[in-house]
This record gives sequence, structure tokens and C-alpha cells, in this order.
Amino acid sequence: MAAARPHAASRPARGDASFVVLKVLLHHWLTDGQPVTTDWLAQTSGYSYPTVANAVSALGSLIERQSDRRIRLRWFPRDQFARLLAISDHARGTVRFADRSAQPRDPETHVRRLEKLNPPDLAIGGVLGAAHHFPGLDLVGAPRLDLSQHSAGRRLDLRFIEKLDPALKRLDDPLEPASVVVHQVRHADALFTTREGGLQWADPVECLLDLHEAHLDAQATQFIKALERERPSMP
Repeated sequence: MAAARPHAASRPARGDASFVVLKVLLHHWLTDGQPVTTDWLAQTSGYSYPTVANAVSALGSLIERQSDRRIRLRWFPRDQFARLLAISDHARGTVRFADRSAQPRDPETHVRRLEKLNPPDLAIGGVLGAAHHFPGLDLVGAPRLDLSQHSAGRRLDLRFIEKLDPALKRLDDPLEPASVVVHQVRHADALFTTREGGLQWADPVECLLDLHEAHLDAQATQFIKALERERPSMP
């Protein structure tokens, strides 16, 4: 259905608002650290002010409120992050592909092909993205290629997969190993950063979710410790 109707309009699901709002707050806590307004959070997430306010209220004492009504996270909420992981597959509309050819291509080969195709709104996450944000990550090669597609208010447009590699076939079994995995980024601001050579880099929280989903838990722990260590200091 996603391939047949790639541009069909669809509003972000209200049930995903808590996921998106917490993800944006986590990203801001790790990369900036300064308090933000609820208006800013609504614009960045793409949800209405009342929806965002409800999502923030549900976080309770995890939220630090300033005298000017700006807000930020008090700490990295590991319990809440575990909840993000539990619903990540659904909230990010994850789609997996396996290489059915006799000689499967490695992730780096797929990236070089993607650089030539340069599909819009696409970023590299997973192992490669995490290694970009933290070059000291303890990894040997990439088991798969994780891609993040910014499609707030739209369905995923997966037509680029056929051009990337006709041998890539969609998987229905979530336990079967995948070669390429595509995640939907639903917030209004993609939070991507530019990448030399084309395409973009997915944000650190997106990459962290990818590592956990790929069962690279030791590397995910190392990554989050590095992000916490290097985050901007807050007054």
C-alpha cells in the first residue's frame, strides 16, 4: 500500500504524539540542553499546542519548568526511553528488506548507490549514523543499513528501494535478518544534519533507537554514555 500510494495524505496519529514529543525533548536535551517553549515543541513536533501540552503533562516530574514557562528534561529518562523502544517499531512505521540475491551487497555499497540516486528526505542512521556522531563507537562493520525518511503527515515513499537494489524484498517476519531497514520520521522538523557526499545524517536519538532495534545493546549503551558525556553543560 505504501508503494502504491506514496504521497497519500495522512495526519500524524494522535497516539504517536507522546513518542514524538519525548523523542524531540530527548534530542534537545542531548544536543542543546536549554529550556524551550511549548510553542517551539509544537512547531518542531508538528502536533497542536493542546496535544503537546498533554504529552508534556504526562511526563510529570521528569519535566523541569522555568519561571518563564519554558521546559526541559531533568535527566535522561531510562524508564521512559524503554517505553519508546517498546513502541518504536509502530511509531516509526518501520519497514524491513532482505537481499535475496546470491551475493548480497554490504551497507557501504548501498550507501554509495544511494549517494548517486540522492532521494529526497532521506538520512542514514543505525550503526553508520551512530559512528558519525561518536567515532569511538566499538563496532566492526555494519550488520545492516538503517535509513530514516522524513515523511511527517505522509506515508513512506519506498519507490527508491527498487532503484537501490531490485534484489531487496520486503520482509513480513520481524525476526528475520534484514539488509536494509527504513524508519519514518514523523516530527515536522526532521532534525537531520548534512552529510558530505550527499544524503543526510539521522539525529542521535534516531540512531540510538536503531542500535537497540538491531540488538546491538552493548554499543547502544556505549553510545548513550558518550552522548551524555559530551552534551552541552546546563546552568
